[in-house]
Amino acid sequence: MSRLDRDSMVDVAEPRANAPEWSVSELSAALRRTVEDAYGHVRVRGEISGYRGPHSSGHAYFSLKDAGARLDAVIWKGTFQRLRLRPEEGLEVVAVGRLTTYPGKSGYQIVIEALEFAGAGAIMAMLEERKRRLAAEGLFDPARKVPLPFLPLVVGVITSPTGAVIRDILHRLADRFPRRVLVWPVRVQGETSAAEVAAAIRGFNALPEGGAIPRPDVIVVARGGGALEDLLGFSDEAVVRAAAESAIPLVAAVGHETDVTLIDFAADVRAPTPTAAAEMVVPVRADLVATVEDLGARLVAAPLRLLDRRKADLRALARLLPSAESLFAVPRQRLDVAGERLPRALKANAGAHRLSLVAIRARLSPEALKARVVRGQERVEGLGDRLGRAFAVAAERRAARLKAAGQLLEALSYHGVLSRGFALVRDAAGQPVRSAAAAVPGSALDLEFADGRVGVTVGRAPDLLPAGGAPRPKPPARRARKAETGPTLFDP
Repeated sequence: MSRLDRDSMVDVAEPRANAPEWSVSELSAALRRTVEDAYGHVRVRGEISGYRGPHSSGHAYFSLKDAGARLDAVIWKGTFQRLRLRPEEGLEVVAVGRLTTYPGKSGYQIVIEALEFAGAGAIMAMLEERKRRLAAEGLFDPARKVPLPFLPLVVGVITSPTGAVIRDILHRLADRFPRRVLVWPVRVQGETSAAEVAAAIRGFNALPEGGAIPRPDVIVVARGGGALEDLLGFSDEAVVRAAAESAIPLVAAVGHETDVTLIDFAADVRAPTPTAAAEMVVPVRADLVATVEDLGARLVAAPLRLLDRRKADLRALARLLPSAESLFAVPRQRLDVAGERLPRALKANAGAHRLSLVAIRARLSPEALKARVVRGQERVEGLGDRLGRAFAVAAERRAARLKAAGQLLEALSYHGVLSRGFALVRDAAGQPVRSAAAAVPGSALDLEFADGRVGVTVGRAPDLLPAGGAPRPKPPARRARKAETGPTLFDP
């Protein structure tokens, strides 16, 4: 190794040995101060990448990128709530903030204090992407739209109460057809514009029918013209969703005819200007009055014209009818002919009736009447004989039936049994005593014989067996059946 090399090594090594020693934290802090001092306030243009919404802490973390580099970015919670433009994935913006370092991973990042669109192209790209996403959800589907009422009773207007728009709408409504107007005041530009407009749309829809505050029949969301950035509040996703969900027909009248916002696609009707919106929601009263008067005049004139036409038709038909002379000529002639024939017909009719009367009178002579009376008497006598014979035969039949019934009654009567030496036993109540066990000692009994009745008293319990101790023979089966069906008999 040459001397020169050794000297060079000494020269190089000596500064390193004399250099101060840094800790990692000290070096990180020094780098942070250097970066923050050199880049205290910067404007960086790039595309938002990796944005997934605010963190649970409220802070937002994402990156800004371009074709050649990527820069980490953070928005603190307090700043995020004040932003006019909220970050969205793929949105090209200009971020205003300060550069700093993050010692935890030896990196640098920008702390964003404000976001701006990177020109009109970025705004249009963001709106196109949002429009495509909301259209895919069906919020712009024409089937969701409802027609406007022909003549609303109450018109709800969502706009700034101090601008020229509300005066133009009220003036136009008063000229065309005065209606009751409810104004929901909102900011039409600024950070809170979108939230206020969405809340106003939902507030009108939340009003009950028949409440203290009348529910509008149609809603007009209106704002005058302005720059593309000024109209962004009406393209906010919350406003579009509120307009699509509105049950009340909604008219979007934001900006001039060339201005397009996303609420125009979600509304039921888009008006080119606020004044045109007022013309859409109500008809012209003078035109309606003129139309009604014209219809009334036509209604009065139509029956008169119909009556004149019917009169003309009746006159035309009357000219086609024959005259009264021609109509009555033939009937009159027939009447004359019948009048001439009437006397002869009357005489002939009287003669015919005279002949009939003579014939009837011949049949009504005294001899004929006597013959008829004799025939009637003979017929009556014949009927009388037949009646007598029939009565005798019927009487004989009835007598025979009565005799047979008497014999049957005599055969079935218990008196015949009594005449053969039996007795009928009854108790004091007159009820038959059917067994010896029913005769209680000391009780009174009534014995009925064929020739009369005898009262007895039971002295002792009746002996159910005869004196010899042998059982009494059973009566024949025929007599037993009679004893079961007839009165109880006592054989002495």
